[in-house]
Amino acid sequence: MPSHIYKHVELTGSSLLGMEQAINDALAKASESIHNMRWFEVIDTRGHIENGKAAHWQITIKVGFTLD
Repeated sequence: MPSHIYKHVELTGSSLLGMEQAINDALAKASESIHNMRWFEVIDTRGHIENGKAAHWQITIKVGFTLD
């Protein structure tokens, strides 16, 4: 079985719609220049509050990808 070597980067996605959308937006943008992405880990969650409700999500993820 071949060994797997990963490099990782941190990304922060943002969305008005929620956490999942913030993650997907970050991954979609990163996939334009980072290839072979394999996993992500949520490392930070934060947001803005407006009128007593969550109004804007910011999610920081660590993304692992294999090297060519």
